[in-house]
Amino acid sequence: MGRIKCVAMIPARMGSKRIPKKNIRLLRGKPLINYAIDLANQSQRFDEIWVNSESDLLNELAIGSGVKFHKRPVELSSDDATNKDFTTEFLEKHECEFLIMVNPTSPLLRVETVRCFYDLVVDNDYDTVLSVLDEYAECFYDGRPLNFSCEKKINSQNLSPVQKVVWALTAWRRSTFMKAVRERHCGTFAGKIGLFPIPKDESCDLDTLEDWAIAEGMLIARSLKKEPPRYWSRMTDDRVF
Repeated sequence: MGRIKCVAMIPARMGSKRIPKKNIRLLRGKPLINYAIDLANQSQRFDEIWVNSESDLLNELAIGSGVKFHKRPVELSSDDATNKDFTTEFLEKHECEFLIMVNPTSPLLRVETVRCFYDLVVDNDYDTVLSVLDEYAECFYDGRPLNFSCEKKINSQNLSPVQKVVWALTAWRRSTFMKAVRERHCGTFAGKIGLFPIPKDESCDLDTLEDWAIAEGMLIARSLKKEPPRYWSRMTDDRVF
């Protein structure tokens, strides 16, 4: 069996409204999109890495960062365009067995997480792999309990987790995705689906300025020197609480 061709796609439009021009906004001194570009490069897993955008400025940034650029039609960069739309247009132009979308709005991802996600994709027979966050908490939907009973309280660590799709990393088998699109089905969730849990401290998705502040704080915390935990005791602190 030959080597699987796996392509990384980094979707990035310029017209973000809640965080204006977020893909070129500096986060801790680096353009947001470069977090995804650097991750894909440093993982050393992909045959090709593409930035997918309508913006000539992002074209310049992508080429300067050592990756390729796919210029999508302007109409696929509106608020109404979905990832199914621009992914379909991209896959019509590029051959591969798997496409992995590396989301630039997930700057907290670590390289090892990308490598583990890639390994899950190529070592299994999934058609779609979604990144999820496991939430070990009592959750309601439409006023009804999802993963617990109101008749009995149990410790949160014993709950079945609710798995929230975070879109940090997503993989599609090209043939399955395109077949679903041709048959007018949703390629985004086509075929056999696998779920890949993302570590909680890597799962922040930058949709709002509040998200941006959280990600910035996490990056600052990572840059600090790690110290062992310290605890209050009467021997070391005479203050009264």
